[in-house]
Amino acid sequence: MNSTSPRRRARLLTGVLAGAVLAVAAPLAASAHVHVTPDTSDAGATTRLAFSFSHGCDDSPTTAVTITIPDGIDGVTPVLDGAWSISREVGDDGIPTSVTYTAVTPVESRVAASVALDVIFSSSAANTVVAFPVLQTCVEGATDWAEVAADGQTEDDLAAPAPVVAVGAVAAAGDSHGHGAATDAATDGEHAHDEADAAATASDADPVARWLSGGALVAALAALVVAVVGRRRRA
Repeated sequence: MNSTSPRRRARLLTGVLAGAVLAVAAPLAASAHVHVTPDTSDAGATTRLAFSFSHGCDDSPTTAVTITIPDGIDGVTPVLDGAWSISREVGDDGIPTSVTYTAVTPVESRVAASVALDVIFSSSAANTVVAFPVLQTCVEGATDWAEVAADGQTEDDLAAPAPVVAVGAVAAAGDSHGHGAATDAATDGEHAHDEADAAATASDADPVARWLSGGALVAALAALVVAVVGRRRRA
């Protein structure tokens, strides 16, 4: 009759619990990004980009969001929102080099929020991927979402990835609102903004709910291990 030693049972239980914790923690870590919607656009067209988040800096409330405007942009117009005040740094060509949104009231972690700006991608950006570094400043600390994946890397390999937009071909004549092949999903800037808010709220699915479901999973697995061990001991 085979029996399992207490030490082996302990290692087995520890491994099961560790695996369950990792399974729950991985999606939570992946959700802690600044997302851009839509993440595609045509060159030469105006696209409203919404930058959304639902986390602070290690749970510290967010006080400001600064978006660095990359090369390959022919125009930038920040979108006014009553939750934020807006300031800009403008280059010699009159195009903002950065836009800062300062929260009227600090945004608590696990509360979905977004800022938006209308962007015109230049023809030189056609068929490239453009990154928008975002500095998230909080009551305590800050996170610089500025990392860009190198060859062979994905966003999952980065600790603080910058939001990126895939820019397609130059928009057809007469199509100046980003409604070409690359942006059919975002039919209208207002809709894109609303969808970004909804997506951010849903993605927050919310960490509390995820932790609760994760706790239930861990408890169930632990009970299963104890039951199996107990049966073997009685045998």
